[in-house]
Amino acid sequence: MAEERLIRKYANRRLYDAQDSRHVTLEDLRKLIAAGQRIKVIDDKSGEDLTRSILLQIIASQEQFGTPVLSTPLLEGIIRFYGNPIQQMLTRYLEQSIGGLLRQQSVMQEQMAKALETPMAPLAEMARQNMEMWAKMQASMLSAFHPPEAGPAPAGEPRKRRG
Repeated sequence: MAEERLIRKYANRRLYDAQDSRHVTLEDLRKLIAAGQRIKVIDDKSGEDLTRSILLQIIASQEQFGTPVLSTPLLEGIIRFYGNPIQQMLTRYLEQSIGGLLRQQSVMQEQMAKALETPMAPLAEMARQNMEMWAKMQASMLSAFHPPEAGPAPAGEPRKRRG
C-alpha cells in the first residue's frame, strides 16, 4: 500500500498537503483516497492525529449526495455496537468485508482490462476457424468437379481426363 501522505490542519481550519505544498479541500482528500493514497492528518500546533475525524467528515459529506452507502438502519446498527462487548468484532468484520470487496473489484478490473486489450480476439479466432473450414469445403467441392488429371501426357497428345 502507498505511504501515508501528510496533511496539516491549521488553526484557521485549512488543510495543507505537505507533499504538493498547497492547500486542499475535503474533496481533494477524497480523490486522493479514492486513487489509493493513504493520508495522515495532524493538527499543526499540537501534532494531534486528526485523520479519523477528517475521514468521518469526508464520509458525511459524501453521504449527502445520491444513494448513500450507509443506510439509516446500517448506521443505527453500528451505533448499537458502540460500547457493546462485540464492538471490536464488528470492526474486524467490516474491515475484512471491505478488504474482500476491494480484492474482488481489483480482480474484476484486471479481467475487464484484459478483455478490452484484445476485444476482437475471440471473434478473430472464430473467423480464422470459419475461413479454414470454408477453404476445406471449397477444396472438396472443387475436387469433385475437377478430378486430378492423369500423369503427364506424351508430347503432342492431349491429356485424358478420368470420368
